[in-house]
Amino acid sequence: MAESQQRSFEVEGRVAFYELDPMRIVWHGNYFNYFEDARSALLAHYGIDLNEYFARSQCLFPIIRTSSKHIYPLRYGDEYICKATLVEVKTKLVVDFEIRLKSDGRICTRGRTEQVTVKAPEMEIVFNIPEEIRQALGF
Repeated sequence: MAESQQRSFEVEGRVAFYELDPMRIVWHGNYFNYFEDARSALLAHYGIDLNEYFARSQCLFPIIRTSSKHIYPLRYGDEYICKATLVEVKTKLVVDFEIRLKSDGRICTRGRTEQVTVKAPEMEIVFNIPEEIRQALGF
């Protein structure tokens, strides 16, 4: 997808004390919580509620792959911006993430998640993202 066609959304947050590890930086697993906040906001921005979609269609969207690269640590009280960008919405839902400090734009973390469509209760993978979701996302 061309850069001009990418769909992105940003959320802001502030690091809480309970998100820190013993080194007083954000514990690495918490970055996936920040990714989830941004991904949920991105989908909501385009009118998609995956929980509501499941209630109607019995289709789930589990995450099958995650990755992250930690570049600069977030610390207690840091304000950050997490940007979620759709990369693919055909056979799977691929979202790239970038977390940067709000104060100076320094990049702290980059990541990616991949989700597939699974039909419940059989738990069978459907090898495409449903048309309704693709259209809502402009694909």
